[in-house]
Amino acid sequence: MSKSCKPPDYAEYHFSPREGMLAFLEGGFLVGMIGYFFYRSWIACLFLLPVFVPFIRERKRQLAKKRRQELSLQFKDLVLALAANVKAGYSIENAMRESYRDVELLYGADSPICLEVRHILRGLENNMVLERLLYDLGVRSRLTDIMQFADVFLIAKRSGGNLTEILEKTAGVIGQKIETDKEIQLMIGAKKMEQKIMNMVPFLIIFYIGTTSRGFFDVLYHNLVGTAVMTVCLLFYGAAYLLSKRIVEIEV
Repeated sequence: MSKSCKPPDYAEYHFSPREGMLAFLEGGFLVGMIGYFFYRSWIACLFLLPVFVPFIRERKRQLAKKRRQELSLQFKDLVLALAANVKAGYSIENAMRESYRDVELLYGADSPICLEVRHILRGLENNMVLERLLYDLGVRSRLTDIMQFADVFLIAKRSGGNLTEILEKTAGVIGQKIETDKEIQLMIGAKKMEQKIMNMVPFLIIFYIGTTSRGFFDVLYHNLVGTAVMTVCLLFYGAAYLLSKRIVEIEV
């Protein structure tokens, strides 16, 4: 438990070298496809480079969301471990130390929850109160479950409430929310696949017609009017993509 690392702000995401390389390759492929299919010009790719900015931002948003989902799932198991250790007779601070071993076995020392528990334990060693450390985690993670748990925990500790019962109920609520989210994602999984296929259809149509009827689209390339028409088509395609993405994204 000697690893020390500054706890992250979960609203931000920084690529690992591997993730950065993958994002760069995917962004380059996207720009190349747009430049070729809509303009038949690799020079157009230079003017399309600003597309990299929203692409990278969206990829970071997706990875940040995935990390928050992982933290929520792991926090539920931390709360269950805390409840078991408090029931076994440990004080809440010592229960947190024991619970670290449990979540480390479950998720590994590099998991988000282990990073956060190490941060909490360092805070306890520096005489910071547990309630404040939990609230800080809720603020950084933007997870309402953790913030609400921090509030309830503070009230229970001050009023002498049944801490074990609160911990178990909190874990149950988080677990129900995770299961609900899984059910929703399962139901809209087919729609997400349809969305991805429909996003590829314009490229497939252009490729098919361009291959089977060579010269059919020549009037749309390498002239001002054709470039303007394809630019309008690209804008409509982008708007349709964003709309379809918003439709299939459901937050619990």
